[in-house]
Amino acid sequence: MMRLFFVLSRLAWRNLWRNHRRTIIMLGAIGVGVWAMIFMTALTRGMVDQMITDSIDVLPGHVQMHHPDYQDDPSIVNRIAISDADLKQKFDDAGFDAWASRVRVPAIVTSERESRGVTLLGVDPAVERAFSFFDYDEVEGRFLENTSDKGIVIGRKLAETLETDVGKRIVLMSQDPDNEIADRGFRIVGLYSANTKAVEEAYAFVGKKTAQKMLRIGGATTEVVFFGDDYRDVEPVYSAVTSAVDDAVTVLRWYEIDTYLGTMLGVMDGFVLIWVVVIFLALSFGLVNTLVMAVFERVREIGLMLALGMKPGSILGQIIIESMLLLTLGLAVGNFLAWATIVPLQDGIDVSIVAEGMEMWGASSMLYPKLYVGDMVLASIVVLLLGFLASLSPAWRASRYEPVEAITKV
Repeated sequence: MMRLFFVLSRLAWRNLWRNHRRTIIMLGAIGVGVWAMIFMTALTRGMVDQMITDSIDVLPGHVQMHHPDYQDDPSIVNRIAISDADLKQKFDDAGFDAWASRVRVPAIVTSERESRGVTLLGVDPAVERAFSFFDYDEVEGRFLENTSDKGIVIGRKLAETLETDVGKRIVLMSQDPDNEIADRGFRIVGLYSANTKAVEEAYAFVGKKTAQKMLRIGGATTEVVFFGDDYRDVEPVYSAVTSAVDDAVTVLRWYEIDTYLGTMLGVMDGFVLIWVVVIFLALSFGLVNTLVMAVFERVREIGLMLALGMKPGSILGQIIIESMLLLTLGLAVGNFLAWATIVPLQDGIDVSIVAEGMEMWGASSMLYPKLYVGDMVLASIVVLLLGFLASLSPAWRASRYEPVEAITKV
């Protein structure tokens, strides 16, 4: 059986190069098609991964812990009834990559000229430096120095909207647990930059103890965030958190908090398969046409081989092997082109010319293509499988010739 396979493969290889021009054109078409599959998939993967990573950084956290009613009403009333000291005792030695507790509530920020609704974040700057969505060292002015810092840090876009700047004072207002107005004046000590303008306008940072004092909540917090190794596999983190707490709090994975991003991740995996199939369906017409022409040109030769005793199954196998060799060469060309064009672009593609459109999708103005081996393998498997199916018709037709009719065919 193996000997027959090698003989048929040798015949198929020779037949493939009988018409060099046609074979090279078909190889080029398959190579460009495979390149398009993988290149577009890498661009889309990069955009989706960046959106998810940025959103998790802004949320942030792979897993979050809140009061059971916080998601429906993110007010200070629905705060976590576990003190900072107890949280440290529970989670400091639990093996997380990082974790932090913070005060996060809706607020109104007012300057001399404008007012805007923001999300107030009372944070511990030393703890959150490692996973903040911006670099503290790139803040215009400075970032918060400790949990009791009296200053406030806002985004550049928010500063433009409020017509204010570093060194000026603004007023922050929210509600305390008794639904009374809690307000305080802050001096702007820093302006941060984010990947999207919407984020720069959405968040204001103050020290955690300063926020707790302003809201009159003692040492309480409203959320605790946890980070693991990979946003695609958060179950170990989720299990560790849930095992350490009771029903007094709710623990959620990131995709349960932001269902839009969770759905997008699932859709992306389906998109890759659909995209590969659609591209190959276009290529299949050329593949079938090439095989049909190759068979048509060799009708008398096929009839002679049948007359000399070659079985129809061997004719069928020879044509199929010929198509598989053609597809394998095309895949090698396409995968190499994809690697050669994607790798140099992985440091980022500046798409700031369409920044507003990207921002509507929640993406930044820099696009980082992601080349996954799994996507290349999937594209190769689908191309070979569909190519095999496409080659069955001309191969079957060749194996059904009657020897005498084929030899005498003009």
